[in-house]
Amino acid sequence: MASKSIKFKNDRGLELSGKLEFPLTKKPDAFAIFSHVFTGSKNLNATRNISRALTLNGIAVLRFDFTGLGDSQGDFAESNFSTNVADIMAASKYLEENHSAPSILIGHSLGGAAAIYAAKKIDSIKAVCTIGAPSEPQHVTHLFGLSLETIEKDGEAEVTIGGRKFIIKRQFIEDIRAVDLEAITRDLKKAILILHSPQDNVVEIENAAKIYHAAHHPKSFITLNNADHMLSNKDDAYYAAHVISSWVKRYIPIPKKEELKTEKQVIAKLGAKGYTTDIMAGKHGLIADESEELGGNDFGPSPYELLNTALGACTAMTLQMYARRKKWPLKDVRVHLSFDRSYKDDCMNCEDYERKLGLYDMRIELDGPLDEDQKARLLEIAHRCPVHKTLKETPDFNIIVD
Repeated sequence: MASKSIKFKNDRGLELSGKLEFPLTKKPDAFAIFSHVFTGSKNLNATRNISRALTLNGIAVLRFDFTGLGDSQGDFAESNFSTNVADIMAASKYLEENHSAPSILIGHSLGGAAAIYAAKKIDSIKAVCTIGAPSEPQHVTHLFGLSLETIEKDGEAEVTIGGRKFIIKRQFIEDIRAVDLEAITRDLKKAILILHSPQDNVVEIENAAKIYHAAHHPKSFITLNNADHMLSNKDDAYYAAHVISSWVKRYIPIPKKEELKTEKQVIAKLGAKGYTTDIMAGKHGLIADESEELGGNDFGPSPYELLNTALGACTAMTLQMYARRKKWPLKDVRVHLSFDRSYKDDCMNCEDYERKLGLYDMRIELDGPLDEDQKARLLEIAHRCPVHKTLKETPDFNIIVD
């Protein structure tokens, strides 16, 4: 999974910390924002596992820390439900200005309630998904126990949540009590997916029923049977993410890829931005890209890596073809190789037409009961694979620009 750490500012000028994760082998089909649980962070296991599974399904995910939590600036005691919603909107603005406007909001627990509220305010959002979300934000006050009375009386109190101490102020209580999430949900009129565990002992399953009945169609409910509130079992997190990935693609615009056609053996297509290159080799689709160091997204192998791949594959195939023809007991071939040229340096000096020499460093593993003569002969054959001979002989090029 390709990822990068990012910083962006919210509407109060505070710098929020996030992690933006991309699909490893393709351009994102869509961008999603993940809002974490109350007093949590972007690095909780469930948050990371769900994000990882979403990227495997072609969706880029921005997960970030709310104000005063994790690596984000600000005082948690001065934050509330409304600031959480504003932080989600700031994350949406960052994506729109730097990548692409998000079309999906995903929220866990109180983050799910905030996602519903923010989805109403962000035009680009087409689908919202909640995981173990309360039907009313004030549900979290049960976590404060006897401290709730102190907060209301004295204006603040220290509360222990998940083994950590937090200062909760009266303004937080007043803010969440003012939110009518049921009314917001009724007025949302965007696709919504509600995931909840019947065994959730933090936010009871009845909350999911209330959200579902308040929402307009299209709406869906998925039970996370036997999962706990935090989705601490990574299999539960992966299941939730794969369900979300399949569900959202009915409600978000997935750009159709142009079908690449050519009379030649291979066609490579690159647009005006970035270096992610679509390749059609025969009937097989591939992706090539540059490293982030060169301004790419690292969604696929670089041209030199593809060249290494061609040589390695051709060597392995040639050796097996020869061994099978000779009926030699060659069970497995592994070809390790690298090329000592720097693709970055060669790209930066592409106007230098002087022939560049390089060294292929190759190590071949042969698995099977071969004798020394057979191994020596296979070494000779390795030097005769078609790609090896093509690289060594340096063919001419006939290039036409249309």
